Amino acid sequence: MANVTDLQSKYSKLAQEYSKLRAQNQVLKKAVVDEQTASCSLKDELKQKEQSLRKVEQEMDSLSFRNQQLTKRVELLQEELLLSESKSKKSDSPSQVSLQTQNVFDEDLQKKIQENERLHIQFHEADEQFRRQEAQLRVRLDQLEKESEQHQAVVDALNRKYTDAIEKLQNDKALLEVRDTFTCWKPIVFISRAAQQQLRKYQSEVSSQLKHSSSVIQEKVPFNDTQLSDYNSLNVPLHNRRHQLKARDVAAQALGFVQSLVSALLNLHSYTEQRVHIYPLDSSIEAISPVNLKFSQYLHENASYLRPLEEDLLQLHHSITEDSITALETLVKLQDFSRSFSSYSSFLQKILPYQLQSLEEDCEASLCTAALASKNRQLQKDMKKLTAVFQKLKSYVALLALPSECVTLISANAVFTQMSACLHGLHDAATELSQHYSQKASLEQGLPTVTQKLCTTNECLLSSLASLTNSCGKMATFFSNNLDFLASCPGYGPRGGFLNPQQADSVMENKRRAATYMSTIRKSESVPYREALANRHVLTSSTESREGLMQQVAQSQEKISRLEQEKEHWLLEAQLGQVRLQKEIQRIAQLEAQITTGHPPETHSAADGPDPMCADAPEPLQDTSVIGMLTITPCSESAADQESREHLIKHHYMSRVSEITAQLQMCDSKAVHFHAECRAVAKRLAMAEKSRETLTEELKLAHQNITRLQDELSTTKRSYEDQLSMMSDHLCSMNDTLSKQRDEIDSLKLASKVRPPRKCIISIL
Repeated sequence: MANVTDLQSKYSKLAQEYSKLRAQNQVLKKAVVDEQTASCSLKDELKQKEQSLRKVEQEMDSLSFRNQQLTKRVELLQEELLLSESKSKKSDSPSQVSLQTQNVFDEDLQKKIQENERLHIQFHEADEQFRRQEAQLRVRLDQLEKESEQHQAVVDALNRKYTDAIEKLQNDKALLEVRDTFTCWKPIVFISRAAQQQLRKYQSEVSSQLKHSSSVIQEKVPFNDTQLSDYNSLNVPLHNRRHQLKARDVAAQALGFVQSLVSALLNLHSYTEQRVHIYPLDSSIEAISPVNLKFSQYLHENASYLRPLEEDLLQLHHSITEDSITALETLVKLQDFSRSFSSYSSFLQKILPYQLQSLEEDCEASLCTAALASKNRQLQKDMKKLTAVFQKLKSYVALLALPSECVTLISANAVFTQMSACLHGLHDAATELSQHYSQKASLEQGLPTVTQKLCTTNECLLSSLASLTNSCGKMATFFSNNLDFLASCPGYGPRGGFLNPQQADSVMENKRRAATYMSTIRKSESVPYREALANRHVLTSSTESREGLMQQVAQSQEKISRLEQEKEHWLLEAQLGQVRLQKEIQRIAQLEAQITTGHPPETHSAADGPDPMCADAPEPLQDTSVIGMLTITPCSESAADQESREHLIKHHYMSRVSEITAQLQMCDSKAVHFHAECRAVAKRLAMAEKSRETLTEELKLAHQNITRLQDELSTTKRSYEDQLSMMSDHLCSMNDTLSKQRDEIDSLKLASKVRPPRKCIISIL
């Protein structure tokens, strides 16, 4: 106990010292940060001073340039002055104009000299001031750097001191924990004994319940349909809609990846065929070798092997619907895909020798270097590896396409696992092939006889290899992510048996029947039988009255349409009558005016006979159209009336056309608006689907993390229990040794008490 108290006191002292050092560390950190900020500010000031120095230097350069110009001008003026003086000396009578110009030049020269002196003085002062400031700032920067180094050294020393103190405290803590565990082992032993007793009790209870349930099953259950496969095949499996949706989603993703893989392989074979015709011999100049010719002919047939892969997988995707059952037993289209994949694998096996021989011919070319030959050999190995991986995939796909009697769940899981590993191997092989071919293309570009056509073909081949690597990597990642779903049991099929297509059809038929039954139950509103009998007469009368009302509504609609036509007709007649009335009013006004002026109107008498224009007037005609019925009398009106009538009819039809166009524009705008809304809703649906997929992925990751943490918790718990058991065993052994030592000490003490002292024996003798 004294040792424990001493350790606790030491631990408390160390904790206090640690807290003090931690506070000092915080203060020092704050000081270091302040000094760093001060140094940053001083650096900024130094940058600003340097900028100002550069500006002053630029001004100095400009002033020096200006000074040079002024000196040149002064020299010119002095030369002119000398010339003028020489001329004045030669001439007896100098003119007053030359003297005035000389005075002006002298004054200008004096001003320029004074300005130059002033600028020199200003520049010298500014230069001295800048140098003083720069020296001060540099001294201050050196001081701050020294202080920061000192602070950093103090911080490092404190960190080392703190780490040593922390390690010491952790060791003391571990020792204290070990001692506490040694002191607390007794209650743990009692708890473990109680737990063992409860475990024995629970085991006895469970064994008795198992015996009772087994006896009840043997006595009460007369028929077990899972023992015989004939009886078990009669059970109808269930339908899992969630599994179907997941299977359709997985098939759609696989279809996209296979389509990208097929396009990459098509490009690879096509560009390889193009390269064979270009290098090492150009087919447009001279004939290529028979091996390359045969190789190009085989490569030309690649589409006939690759297109069926995409088409068969598309048919497989179409066969997986929400209303179907998807399992290995019911995927009949998988056999077609397996046959297409097998044919493509055979195609690769067939062109492999020609490809290897073509690479050998590249090595045998006159301009082929040693590095290029080594790359060709690496490419040969890569092509062999790629073909071998496709052969493995062919065997795995063929195993999955076998009937259900030949493939069990365990073997299917193993096939899917091996297939995932094989897809990763395919990605690795494609990556190596792309890397080696890119190195080969870079070496070929350094050859002196390389053509632009070959460079372009190499770039196309590299892009196709990059797309092949990308598609293989995506496919391998997709297969690894969905391996749990593919290898898991879909939940279909009877217990202990396999599912065949006939059972799948029966399941879908039962599903359709159940759906129709539920829909009829939901649609029909049932009433009690007596109430239905009581309301039978009411229902029959109501149905008869309903039929009569429907007939009346139809007749009313016909009357309304007919009245609308008559309304249109009478509106036209009213407009025509109004026009006639206006014409008659105008004619009467004209007649009154003629009468007032004294000119009698020109009239046709009855004796003259009828009007020749209206003598042969035909009978009136009737025109019936959509807008109504129109009566036409050709010769009963004048030409002006006919023109006004045509104008009115034209105006009426134009107004109707404008109304119809307005309605059409409104409908078009509504349709555009609805189309935009539909597109927005579709985008929102796609975004929601994407968010749902991301959330499902996050949920899956969260479940995986939970399972991982549970496993870690179980392992840590198990390790702690093992440690506790080991410590308890050690304590038991220590107690045994301690008891033995105590017994020995007690026996020695008793022996020493029984034995007489040696001096007494000697005295007696």
